[in-house]
Amino acid sequence: MNWYPQAEHCGWYQAQAAGLYRQAGLEVELISGSPDRNIPLLVAAGELDLGMGSSFTTLNMVARGIPGVTVAAFLQKDPQTLVAHADQGVSTLADLKGRPIMVAKFSQAEFWAFLRQKHGFSDSQLRPYAYTAAPFLADAKAVQQGYVTEDSMLLGKALAKPPVSILLADYGYENYASTVFGTRRYIDAHDKAVADFVAATRAGWQQCIDGDYTPALKAVLAADPKHDEALFRFKMKQMRELAMVKSGDALQAGAGAMSDARWKRFFDTMSSAGVYPASLDYKSAYTLRYSNGAGAWR
Repeated sequence: MNWYPQAEHCGWYQAQAAGLYRQAGLEVELISGSPDRNIPLLVAAGELDLGMGSSFTTLNMVARGIPGVTVAAFLQKDPQTLVAHADQGVSTLADLKGRPIMVAKFSQAEFWAFLRQKHGFSDSQLRPYAYTAAPFLADAKAVQQGYVTEDSMLLGKALAKPPVSILLADYGYENYASTVFGTRRYIDAHDKAVADFVAATRAGWQQCIDGDYTPALKAVLAADPKHDEALFRFKMKQMRELAMVKSGDALQAGAGAMSDARWKRFFDTMSSAGVYPASLDYKSAYTLRYSNGAGAWR
């Protein structure tokens, strides 16, 4: 996984806890991510069969000559946000142009490059991101990066009013999140297992969004006892209400679906922003073989 067990992993833990992987004839071990685990490196080295990432993950791998392939994308809307305090004149993305914003170093080559290219943001706005809420909470004019699945619940506890959370996906940020990826060698050698894994995970996500996610909730809390049940339920509420899973390509081709058109738009934007050379074979960074065979959302 790309982080410690959490609600954004609901479909995988649901598929495991509800026996969907077992029914598909698979033995699956879900391994927690952490800040010091380089998932693409572990997948490329063969220490992990598959990993969880985003559109950037396999594009970055291909750009470095590593044949990484995304096989499914379970969050149609990336949860990335910019967060501001209430009553500071911020209600849309345009209101943040020219304001100082705390952004992590790695994010400057991801969503920040999109903001520069598509919305005219400037690097002069960048301020260091400290990976703690303290600087944001101490300054009523502060703006920082965040996640729509957490902002109001985590930051709101310490504020008189809930913060303003601007979801970048609402402004054309088309990064696929919560993706499944592997090396081309592994995928080609385990075609049926990959297909069955994606199908079972798809069913797990459909249960999470439209059904009872209690099995996943219990499994996540068991895997990470420090996880808060209230936060898990808040995250699920956000993912459901904002249609983060059940929207976009998934409406026509099922949970986890992707499209050539969206990959092209995303790559064109990021290459125009200077993140990738225009000559990069971006089509080799994904395949629709496994994610788009289920038909419309059930």
